[in-house]
Amino acid sequence: MLIDSHCHLDFPDFATELDAVIARGRAAGLARMVTISTRVKRHDEVLAIAERFPDVFCSIGTHPHYAHEELDVSTGDLVARASKNPKIVAIGEAGLDYHYDNSPREAQQRGFRSHIAAARETGLPLVIHSRQADDDTARILEEETGKGAFPAVLHCFTGGPELARRAVALGHFVSFTGILTFKNSTALRDVAAALPADRILVETDAPYLAPGKYRGKRNEPAYVVETAKVLADTRGVPFDAIARQTTENFFRLFNKVPRPAAAAA
Repeated sequence: MLIDSHCHLDFPDFATELDAVIARGRAAGLARMVTISTRVKRHDEVLAIAERFPDVFCSIGTHPHYAHEELDVSTGDLVARASKNPKIVAIGEAGLDYHYDNSPREAQQRGFRSHIAAARETGLPLVIHSRQADDDTARILEEETGKGAFPAVLHCFTGGPELARRAVALGHFVSFTGILTFKNSTALRDVAAALPADRILVETDAPYLAPGKYRGKRNEPAYVVETAKVLADTRGVPFDAIARQTTENFFRLFNKVPRPAAAAA
């Protein structure tokens, strides 16, 4: 059993064959998939997919690229939406992206803190996007933890070991995509090898970042198996051990997601 803890099934890349994509994920052993919100104002499209498939769940939040467009979305709005639907199991993705700077950094930081407050209030995990913003991400996480703890995962981790260390020290999780499988990702694999076993997750971030033999193609949830294989090799453990560990970690963090009957037994 594996989980794709982060994909974007509402993106146009999947529009013509969503049923087949979900079916291939199930055939690959995926028990759950979480399709991630990037804009609250378009959340109905994300939620409709989660409600259509029993093994698909979703988040609610604003990607840092669009933070300046949704500063009117309050913590209360996020909490109210997340609390009323069993299919909404996480807050985000939100955070900081200083690579593209598509949104002013002040707006990104305001949005990040608002989403953190929603995660704190609901107890749902915050899905964090952090790119080339290690110092500010760690600082904000530590400052906000001083106001009260909250669950979170650094998704699609590409940061340095210090950000990973500081996040884990706060009780957060670190998730890896197909980037882990790329030949030039030695430093990232070093981070993955050193993390505590109970703090790691796998994801696709589909339709982006196809791993291994699929690189250059459109990514999809079934391909998370390739990332899990490399994570197992990186940590020197059997694939089955990584599958069990990352699945258990997922259900501890995303604790609103019901476990499959076989896993719950």
